Amino acid sequence: MAPAVHASEPAEARAAAADDELTLDYVVNRAIIGHAADGYYLDFNPFGSIELPRIFLVRDAEGSLGIDGALTTKRLLKSERYGVYPQDEDPEDEDANLVTQGAELDALMDEKKHLYGTVARADQGEIVADFSITRHFMFGLLAMGIVAVVFITLANRYKRGVGRSEAPRGILQNMMEVMIVFLRDEVAKPNIGPKYKTFLPYLLSAFFFILAANILGLVPFSGSATGNIAVTGMLAFSTFIIGQVYATSDYWKHLLLGPPDAPWPIRIILIPIEIMGAITRHVALAIRLFANMMGGALIIFSLIGVVFVMNVLFTTGAAAWGAGIISTGFTVFVLLLKLLVAFIQAYVFTILSALFIGMAVEEHDHGHDEEAPASSRHDAEQAATAPASAH
Repeated sequence: MAPAVHASEPAEARAAAADDELTLDYVVNRAIIGHAADGYYLDFNPFGSIELPRIFLVRDAEGSLGIDGALTTKRLLKSERYGVYPQDEDPEDEDANLVTQGAELDALMDEKKHLYGTVARADQGEIVADFSITRHFMFGLLAMGIVAVVFITLANRYKRGVGRSEAPRGILQNMMEVMIVFLRDEVAKPNIGPKYKTFLPYLLSAFFFILAANILGLVPFSGSATGNIAVTGMLAFSTFIIGQVYATSDYWKHLLLGPPDAPWPIRIILIPIEIMGAITRHVALAIRLFANMMGGALIIFSLIGVVFVMNVLFTTGAAAWGAGIISTGFTVFVLLLKLLVAFIQAYVFTILSALFIGMAVEEHDHGHDEEAPASSRHDAEQAATAPASAH
């Protein structure tokens, strides 16, 4: 089995470069893909890095469950309760070498390779679940904090009457009001209908969190939480749960019993298709956001990596300089494009969430005769309202 690619691999690429061992494998698989992945540290190279806390749910030799961890991976390994499998070791292999102490462990720590190895218990216990803080988790919290600060600030302004009894002040308040009104009038109302007020807070929260997380991914030394499938998966799962909780009886009848006009043999075929469709469209919602943000990051790092690839392929510096000038121009272009994509992806996720929720909460008029002739607007309105008055 090939070893997994971890977020700390850029550190290994830099170590290889220092030893004049820079290869295409390091540039492509480690420096490019690794930098876009998640990790248990914050990378501020060349200024250094900050290791993040490690937290585990563990089972000891007696079978008891407990919480264990340390402030950093290095402290965890120095406690001698845990060891680390080097990156090129498969933990499932019986011959894998678990490094627990001694000069080998010190060498891994000095080269920062302990950050992207696999941590395991050194005794007879085992790690049941890993709740360690990761880089994407930290930047997700930062995105949440930014959104909270912005909206609390705006809420205090509106409480003082700014934007209600008088015109909004400042670029921030005017810009936010424009976006909020747009989302209300062009996203929530058309897709959800009269019940839009119930779901507008969630749609606004999802939009601005995704937007903040996407933009953070463009900041140097930062990362995009939406480039993690776990984050986008939870956002899509939230949309799914909200839709199912507030769904009408008509929605459940259609989902579990099939179309009312279809014969039962056809319903037996359509019911599993409807259930699978309700699930897969939310899965696609998560994958769409994740793939777009991860893909954009990989493109940027790939363009920057062209400089190092040319340096590996050609011995002269002229090729690297020429590739550097070209790739820098393309990188700036892609960064500007990603700024636009940050808004587009937040909008796409929000409007699809509103559409899926609207499909679940939509009220159906069972008494409406769809085949009635619509010779005039008045006759159509009467045909639609007559059954409602009968109820």
